[in-house]
Amino acid sequence: MIDNKKEQERAELYRTIWNIANDLRGSVDGWDFKQYVLGFLFYRYISENITAYINEGEWEVGNKDFDYAKLSDEEAEQAREDIIPSKGFFILPSELFENVLRRAADDENLNETLAKIFKNIESSAQGTENEDNFKGLFDDLDLNSNKLGSTVAKRNETLVKILNGIASMQLGDYKDSSIDTFGDAYEFLMAMYASNAGKSGGEFFTPQEVSELLARIALVGKTEVNKVYDPACGSGSLLLKFAKILGKDNVRQGFFGQEINITTYNLCRINMFLHDIDYNKFNIGHGNTLTEPLHWDDEPFEAIVSNPPYSVKWDGDSNPLLINDPRFSPAGVLAPKSKADLAFIMHSLSWLATNGTAAIVCFPGVLYRGGAEQKIRKYLVENNFIDCIIQLPDNLFFGTSIATCIMVLKKSKSDNNILFIDASNEFVKVTKNNKLSQDNIEKILNAYIDRKDVKHFTKLVPKEEIEKQDYNLSVSTYVEKEDTREKIDIVALNAEIKEIVERQKKLREEINKIISEIEVAE
Repeated sequence: MIDNKKEQERAELYRTIWNIANDLRGSVDGWDFKQYVLGFLFYRYISENITAYINEGEWEVGNKDFDYAKLSDEEAEQAREDIIPSKGFFILPSELFENVLRRAADDENLNETLAKIFKNIESSAQGTENEDNFKGLFDDLDLNSNKLGSTVAKRNETLVKILNGIASMQLGDYKDSSIDTFGDAYEFLMAMYASNAGKSGGEFFTPQEVSELLARIALVGKTEVNKVYDPACGSGSLLLKFAKILGKDNVRQGFFGQEINITTYNLCRINMFLHDIDYNKFNIGHGNTLTEPLHWDDEPFEAIVSNPPYSVKWDGDSNPLLINDPRFSPAGVLAPKSKADLAFIMHSLSWLATNGTAAIVCFPGVLYRGGAEQKIRKYLVENNFIDCIIQLPDNLFFGTSIATCIMVLKKSKSDNNILFIDASNEFVKVTKNNKLSQDNIEKILNAYIDRKDVKHFTKLVPKEEIEKQDYNLSVSTYVEKEDTREKIDIVALNAEIKEIVERQKKLREEINKIISEIEVAE
């Protein structure tokens, strides 16, 4: 059932974002402009979040006319020590989004005003449990950048337009989880600019439908999980699908991830706040997961999902420590230095709980290439860790048209078979890209749950057969493609040819007769 009210509000939100982008077209490059829109969206969000929190506390004790935004900074300062332990940050009334917006057009030093406010907000979390979550969050908002304008006046003019645009967004009550407008605004911006930015955008964004499929596979049979994890978390969209599907309170100990790109790491933390995930319920780290994993003390994880970078380089056997790393050593060999795909698989398997499921997007080459990758596949198959391989349609992801796959890992399988699903035709066409519809997702998910052979779609293959195929895990090796070519009836075709030959013979005789009559007449 479609919630029409929700869809209308979402459409209105998208129109507003598009209008802001249009208004500033040419002023700021789209991919850079996204950083400013997301940053100011985040600023508005935390301003409204803390204002609502403080106001509700006062209203509950009978102070119905109280409005934190109208307090003086001196009065508000008295509450700082009480607010920070519960919220993890603090904003003075004069520095709230709504108050800065009101003064913005007349503030000749707006860029400096905002830079100071962002620094103060970040500083408010220092020395608290929330320090790491807030540290550097505004670093990508260069308020003196020439990208905003060639002079201070022009930069401030651009900043006023962005502030007004963000203020015009109909965001509703931030606590209304049924209308995740802050999150939707974020995801729309990511989709809009990722599709225009080619590969650089695609690295940071997994389409919502793919995220949903991965999360739902990892959640089969569960209504709650302990901890969820993504070793290459990008903007955090995969992790946040668990909050949407289960409800954030049913991810009991929270959301964990690591990201190597500093800009995307910042976006992921912002995304957590935008989705109203409490600061003590997420732990996002910055760094190289394969060589500097940051969550040794948090593993194992009950649900792991990821869309790691395809065929990225890594240290591999040039780092002598890695072959003894407990994440990689069980396979007896390391993933090639030029292709780290299976290193991410081994890392995820190592940190997977015994009752957990990992669903990871893979580049297709890892399923059939020889050498070290074949040896790692042999280890995975022989130890019965692979539950399912799903072939996805091509052209699903921003920045690549390649048909990717999903590898599903488990440590406690009930049989030694691997299910292969050919979902290459499960898509709907949307402009130039393919997209998984809700029906496509349900069909793939039901096939994964049923684990039955369906001609041209699924095949449950015993380990022995995979051994005979030299541990080739390509779906096409086991699921026969349907022959959609037109079937030809040879008997009918021969009869038709015979009839044509006879007609041709008769026509030739008639033509010869006419020619003879013409010659006689001459």
